[in-house]
Amino acid sequence: MSFKKFSKKTGVRIQAHEPDKKLLITLFLILFFGLAMLFTASAVVSFNKFGNQYHYLVGQLPALALGLIAFYLAQKIPSRYFKKYALGFLLISIALLLLVFIPGLQSDYGTSRSWINLFGFSFQPSELVKITFLIYLATWLEAKQDELASFSSGAFPFFLILAVISFLMMLQPDLGSLAIIISTAIIVFFVGGGKFKHLLITFLTGVIFLLPALFIKNSGTNNPSYQDNRIRCFFDPSFDTQNVCFHINQSLIAIGSGGAFGRGLGQSRQKFMYLPEVWGDSIFPIIAEEIGFIFTALFIILLFYLFYRILLVARQAPDRYSRNLVTGVAAWLAIQTFLNIGGQLNLIPMTGVPLPFVSAGGSSILSSLIAIGMVVNISKYTKESRRR
Repeated sequence: MSFKKFSKKTGVRIQAHEPDKKLLITLFLILFFGLAMLFTASAVVSFNKFGNQYHYLVGQLPALALGLIAFYLAQKIPSRYFKKYALGFLLISIALLLLVFIPGLQSDYGTSRSWINLFGFSFQPSELVKITFLIYLATWLEAKQDELASFSSGAFPFFLILAVISFLMMLQPDLGSLAIIISTAIIVFFVGGGKFKHLLITFLTGVIFLLPALFIKNSGTNNPSYQDNRIRCFFDPSFDTQNVCFHINQSLIAIGSGGAFGRGLGQSRQKFMYLPEVWGDSIFPIIAEEIGFIFTALFIILLFYLFYRILLVARQAPDRYSRNLVTGVAAWLAIQTFLNIGGQLNLIPMTGVPLPFVSAGGSSILSSLIAIGMVVNISKYTKESRRR
């Protein structure tokens, strides 16, 4: 249903207007900053591995270009058109998560089997699941808005679908993405009209089944899993600084070395093969080391301003589906940002998720830009065009 038809049917007057320009400006500032920091953070390891300092930057450009094309298309297509294929998006979500178990396609990365190889390109299906599952959930919640007070027709189907997604992601395992999807889904369910007591039951049930599943594979062995090690490093980073807790210690050294104003662009020392994954999950410590606390704080404020603009769109969304979808996008990006930065600061155990719009990774930038494109489209049809 187009917004024009929707307006006639509901009596709510919705006229297209300019998209949220402040949201767009903020997004492109973050993308530009991300490219600059990706280059300076990855230059040393890029030269050491590939003989040129531009490898990771050049590798990110095609993914960014594809993401911007997808962003342009997403902001052009009325978001309500996706509702027609909501069930298809759910099936796509499940199919994507099953692809990583197909021999010949699956690709191991560290301790996770959450990647696939297609024609020589690596792809992380769980990144697209973040948006496909969100589209389904937003559609389902709008359709069930009058039944959400009932546990049997509201929370139970929600829990069942989420359990299937969670089970497939735990098999990989991709616990960082799983945490983002579960947290986002719970927030959207509550915003969409779900009852708090039902959410509490769902949460407690999930904890009962999730915690044993995480640690059962180590039962009767003396070899702790990487999840165990990350939790132990969270509580005591000093217990094995040269092995298990090497990563978090190098991260904290980088962040602490930045001081108030940083060492200067390109002057990081930790990127000289000390801190792992400086182009990906660990790019934030290099940012803090080079530009310092004050400018890093300004960068974080810019990220939060982006989330704020997205929430403004959700507040003025023309219908429940749009509100649910936009709220989900804001929650997803905010939670992922917290998991990344919080892990590098040792505020929480490391989860291995990329920093949105900054870390190298085609799957992440593609899914994030598609999501923002859908938000920009909905911002053209908000009930009030607010200029703030």
